Amino acid sequence: MKTFNIPDFYRSRIITPIKEFRRKNDKLKRDYAPTLLDFGPVQFLIARHFGFCYGVENAIDIAYKAIAENPDKRIFLLSEMIHNPDVNRDLVDRGVRFIMDTKGNSLIPWEALTPEDIVIVPAFGTTVENQRKLTELGINAYVYDTTCPFVEKVWNRAAQIGEKNYTIIVHGKPNHEETRATFSHSKENAPTVVVENMTQAERLAEYMKGTLPTEQFFQDFKGQYSNGFNPEKDLQRIGVVNQTTMLASDTQGIADFLKNVMIKHYSLRPEQVEDRFANTRDTLCYATNDNQDATYALLTHEADLVIVAGGYNSSNTSHLVELCEQKFPTYFIESVNKILDKQLIRHFNMHTKEEQVTEHYLPQHTPARVMLTCGASCPDAVVEGILTRLLSFYEGAKDINEVMEQF
Repeated sequence: MKTFNIPDFYRSRIITPIKEFRRKNDKLKRDYAPTLLDFGPVQFLIARHFGFCYGVENAIDIAYKAIAENPDKRIFLLSEMIHNPDVNRDLVDRGVRFIMDTKGNSLIPWEALTPEDIVIVPAFGTTVENQRKLTELGINAYVYDTTCPFVEKVWNRAAQIGEKNYTIIVHGKPNHEETRATFSHSKENAPTVVVENMTQAERLAEYMKGTLPTEQFFQDFKGQYSNGFNPEKDLQRIGVVNQTTMLASDTQGIADFLKNVMIKHYSLRPEQVEDRFANTRDTLCYATNDNQDATYALLTHEADLVIVAGGYNSSNTSHLVELCEQKFPTYFIESVNKILDKQLIRHFNMHTKEEQVTEHYLPQHTPARVMLTCGASCPDAVVEGILTRLLSFYEGAKDINEVMEQF
């Protein structure tokens, strides 16, 4: 696999060697068991897969290359390159400016840009409309395009099945940058509608079966369908693709559900299924799958708490939190700075969408067992910082170098 030039300050003297050790000893990625670091009074269970994925490393490589190659030019990002505050903050500190926020709202007017400016496309990709605007301004946004190859794979698959007269169902969060980009590219080739979850998929199924009035569709899916969408005609042949950071099991569940609706509604024999439902299993992102599978494996062990690191607006990270909080007390934090002391931790509550402070988050007994993982856009250095901060609270803990000798 291609290697990337990642700044050293994103790497870790603890986490990076562990990852490399596990990779060398499990090249086929069949062992999802977590790594145990036993410091005596505190033990850490570290997920088998987490942190920077191929797409994120690709984006960071390109972005820092753009900065290095253009010292005398203005450099812009269409929006946050990835959903990690540390990475985006460092880019801003180096002079990079954002044209839009994560919701697509303008921060810098398009007319302020010139053909001499450098514009970086974020890892989520961007809409066809934004690409056209840049072209009209005389800016070649493909020079420093950090769009994740696996996002582009979804676009290409949507185009392929669209050309075969399937309607595209996008499983994703309607306001997420990646879903907006995928929707924009998909609707160039086929009628397209976004479903956020199984509830919306079940609602869509009623229109597929014709059990709800057509007019109601446009209210139920307001802002989530392409221009000219005709529920009566456009839901007869479908294919499902996804925002690559969604829970793979959720996407597969929605796809299987809609396929079964087609089979029952049209009384399809096995050899007839693809007449109505396109096979799109190959659009699921490997890194999202690996991280989620590693989290499932992590949760088969016992622990006192889980700490998940990553940006609060990171979709793939939020899904890891959802999995963890079903079994253990889970604290979603951006960085080590949120660990205020041994008694207090400031963390993000995904249900209220606000940070809160929790007391006595660490157990009173020893050895304490802490699970650690993070999202695909979180640097190894952030996880190291969290580990060493927690370790500092335990007197008599083994030295890090002693524990790391096994790696």
